[in-house]
Amino acid sequence: MTTLHAFTVKDIDGDPLPLSRYAGSVVLVVNVASRCGLTPQYDGLETLYREGKDQGLVVLGLPCNQFGHQEPGSEAEIKQFCSLSYDVSFPMGAKLDVNGPGRHPLYAWLAGPGAAYPGDIRWNFEKFLVGRDGTVRARFAPDTTPEDAALRTAIAEAIAT
Repeated sequence: MTTLHAFTVKDIDGDPLPLSRYAGSVVLVVNVASRCGLTPQYDGLETLYREGKDQGLVVLGLPCNQFGHQEPGSEAEIKQFCSLSYDVSFPMGAKLDVNGPGRHPLYAWLAGPGAAYPGDIRWNFEKFLVGRDGTVRARFAPDTTPEDAALRTAIAEAIAT
C-alpha cells in the first residue's frame, strides 16, 4: 500500500521535497491560497505547527491556483506573502493542481478513486491529516479552521499514536 512517504513534491524554492522526510511525523496537508477568504487560516496553521512541531506535527502548505485563481503569484511571491503576512515557518511546496487532468500524484492518492476519503478537492484550505505511518487518518473541509475542536482532537490523537 502506498503512503505519503512515497511521494515527492517541489518545495517553494523549486527543489525536490521527498515526503519520506516526514516518516514518523504527523502531517497536515493543506492546499493553500494567498487571495482567498480563507487565507487568514494561515495564522491558525502556523500556531498549530509551532505548538505541535516538537511532538512531531508538520503542517505542509501546498499552494493551488485552481479555485477562483486565488493563488496567481509566483512561488517567490507566495513565499514572501506567507512570510511577511503570516510569519509562516512550516514547509511550503510549489504550486500544484489538486483536481483535474493535471492533478499531482499526491492528490490522486489523497482524494482519487480508492483513496480513504475520495472526492475532488472542494476549495482552498481543504485538509488531510496523515498519521506517523503515512496513511490518511482524516479529511477536513476548507471551512474547518485550525482552531476547530475536532481537528485539534484528531491531531492530538495522531500525535499520541
